[in-house]
Amino acid sequence: MIEVLTSGVALGVHVPGLLLADRLRERGMPARVTVLERLLPPAKLATTRAMKVAFHRDFRVALTGQRIATNPFDAVPDDRLDELFADWSTRRPRRFVVFSGYWLPIVARYADGCGDVDVIVCHVDSVASPSFRDTTTYAGTRVWLADADRGTIPTTIPVSHAPPVPWPERDRTLLLHGGGWGMGTYREHLAELVGAGYSLDVVAHEPADATVDDPAVRYHLVDPDWHPWADDGYPPLGRLRPDNPPVFVRGTGHHPSFDLTRTSMAVVSKPGGGTLLDSLWSATPLVLLKPFGDHERRNSELWQRLGFGITFEDWRDRGFPADALARAHTALSGAARRAPDLTELLLASR
Repeated sequence: MIEVLTSGVALGVHVPGLLLADRLRERGMPARVTVLERLLPPAKLATTRAMKVAFHRDFRVALTGQRIATNPFDAVPDDRLDELFADWSTRRPRRFVVFSGYWLPIVARYADGCGDVDVIVCHVDSVASPSFRDTTTYAGTRVWLADADRGTIPTTIPVSHAPPVPWPERDRTLLLHGGGWGMGTYREHLAELVGAGYSLDVVAHEPADATVDDPAVRYHLVDPDWHPWADDGYPPLGRLRPDNPPVFVRGTGHHPSFDLTRTSMAVVSKPGGGTLLDSLWSATPLVLLKPFGDHERRNSELWQRLGFGITFEDWRDRGFPADALARAHTALSGAARRAPDLTELLLASR
């Protein structure tokens, strides 16, 4: 049994945790995903939900909130920790894969009471993200899905077993999103991208996001009632239409937005770690928007260094050419399968 530990406030690390659990189960290894926010009291969860809405609606608020973020471990009641540790003691997971640094003091406390445990710390971003600040003293084997310092993809998690869609079969379509919380400047560029001759798939997080009435712009709504701490599946996604309510699709084996990524010529987004993983496995280039913090800035620099993406400003200055995206697609082709699979590494060392 492998315990995969994620956080619902960062779907860029939660969804890769879900993907890893699915890949392990496909190979016969039992795996369970536990979300940190399930340990929090209701009042703290209500605050988290309110933050999600505020961060989505105003990126400036999100950037400020990131700078003052605190470790949610401080809000976890002792009785919830006791219940969690009792459950682990009963099921006895042989290994913990930690996707959020906020889990590390919890795992360390559990280890103090039960002896040594095998901890794999998985960094989805190319440098340590905010949850991993001040965690270097905690035990664990560190693995990286991207490495900005070395300019490499050291390890990866397969998003899908399907090969990338060949470039000639892709429509002149772009996918625009702001990561799991819909943050960033992606909604500011719809008119100029349509004017450049592209059709757009836009991920919405509330119906009010659908502000452009143009047949070239399609909105896809993430179920506003879905929260990772109350649901074990992928974020449900449904086409947002003015005449009918959305029919939400859950996604089997991977998140449904990845199906939009696979068929697009590029993803226009801030450079979160989960977005890098989707880009890698779909061979879909990134058009890189303003990052959410220094770790995403380094993600952006890495993707440009590898030839996998281009900044929005650079692409716009060139006139939004499709051939720049085609070159990035060529650079991405095959890169995912050249990286060691974390699933295989975990199974080989059992």
